[in-house]
Amino acid sequence: MSEGRAIPEATVARLAVYLRVLGGLAGSGLGTISSEALASAAGVNSAKLRKDLSYLGSFGTRGVGYEVEVLQERISTALGVSEHRAVVLVGVGNLGLALAGYGGFRNRGFDIAGLFDSDARRIGQRIAEVLVRPMSDLPAVVRRESVSIGVIATPAEAAQAVCDQLVAAGVTSVLNFAPAVLVVPENVDVRKVDLAVELQILSFHEQRKSAGLKVVL
Repeated sequence: MSEGRAIPEATVARLAVYLRVLGGLAGSGLGTISSEALASAAGVNSAKLRKDLSYLGSFGTRGVGYEVEVLQERISTALGVSEHRAVVLVGVGNLGLALAGYGGFRNRGFDIAGLFDSDARRIGQRIAEVLVRPMSDLPAVVRRESVSIGVIATPAEAAQAVCDQLVAAGVTSVLNFAPAVLVVPENVDVRKVDLAVELQILSFHEQRKSAGLKVVL
């Protein structure tokens, strides 16, 4: 990676998409791919892709393209997923169950190290071979498994308290699926996934298309 060059947030998001595409290509046995083909598969233009990849250093062969395995390794290293990271998930209701059972996490470099819930009916269950534990076990699991990322899939009213417990246990990055705004210390990163907001954005674009107005994404 080029030293001293901070990677923009938008580029980080696209690198994750490139890595997903490359994973599929590696499984198909394809050894190399052109910037045009990778850009098309990722839904961006080739100039943007080349600029994004320039943050990772100089590589690729003119007229040939990129070696799929090499590019996978470079992007994985940049994203910090060249080795598996342990993650804990709090809240095993309907959404939490779906997330806990999603096999794609492990394929992308993440292991669910612990599932937690405050509902006594959930505690003791196994989901995808992971035991659901009480919140009192959270600090020990975070410490033992060196967990730095926590996922919140609780109702909105419980999200802040759960976030506080994650931070107190040593988690420094939070993926929040609850429809709530979290207050965290400066050293903690939060990414919010609000499915209703995403649908509202799509509804806005549909409304503009129905009115014959140009949609700029």
